[in-house]
Amino acid sequence: MSMEDYDYLFKIVLIGNAGVGKTCLVRRFTQLQIWDTAGQERFRSITQSYYRSANALILTYDITCEDSFRCLPEWLREIEQYANTTVVTILVGEIAFHIL
Repeated sequence: MSMEDYDYLFKIVLIGNAGVGKTCLVRRFTQLQIWDTAGQERFRSITQSYYRSANALILTYDITCEDSFRCLPEWLREIEQYANTTVVTILVGEIAFHIL
């Protein structure tokens, strides 16, 4: 769909380690275009390209996983490096529930 199909179009990118609950967070929303990124290192360059035109970034981590919390500064550095300076950044701590 093009921008003409909407009154407003906000590009929101979810970032964070793999398994911290990004996809679960997306499934809670309806009528939103949310780009759910892979948290693995091998996809990092693809994820970085999403930052440039994002209106908002939702940085997620698993509150039961200290390692995902320790990775937050790395994700924040990426945001500073690749995102627009006016991007809204939201930090969300979740308990990751793995959907089978």
